[in-house]
Amino acid sequence: MHGSKREDDEHSTPEPDLRSKAWPRMLFSLALFGVLVGLMIGRLTAPTEHRLERVEVVQDGLNLWFNAQPRLHGEHVEGTVALLFEAKGMAQRGQLDLSGKPVSWRVQQSDKGLLLTVVAARPLHGQWTAAEDAGGWRVQLKLRE
Repeated sequence: MHGSKREDDEHSTPEPDLRSKAWPRMLFSLALFGVLVGLMIGRLTAPTEHRLERVEVVQDGLNLWFNAQPRLHGEHVEGTVALLFEAKGMAQRGQLDLSGKPVSWRVQQSDKGLLLTVVAARPLHGQWTAAEDAGGWRVQLKLRE
């Protein structure tokens, strides 16, 4: 068996494969189609992302507007008021007057969501309520010394 020429139907090189090459292409196309349909269904059924739309300074507090109801956790920490929202938004800061004295607030992104911190030179106490209002969610924070 020297070379690849045929001698009595015996040779050293295999015969060309006569099977169609369309079968692997069809399987790949079906797999790709399945992935794309799965991504579309996942996008349609994904929960809405909670976003902070704006912060309003009102008398003796703040109004925070969200596109949907976020999960909220609030605490009083050493004279400050801290609210943690499971939402996304832009970092913001500002000041408001409480009984003629300045109070600073800051919204910042943390690893668990948005963190609102309200700080003053004296201990603060806050009360927060959330309600649906005008097609969105409003979290109202009322402050007192």
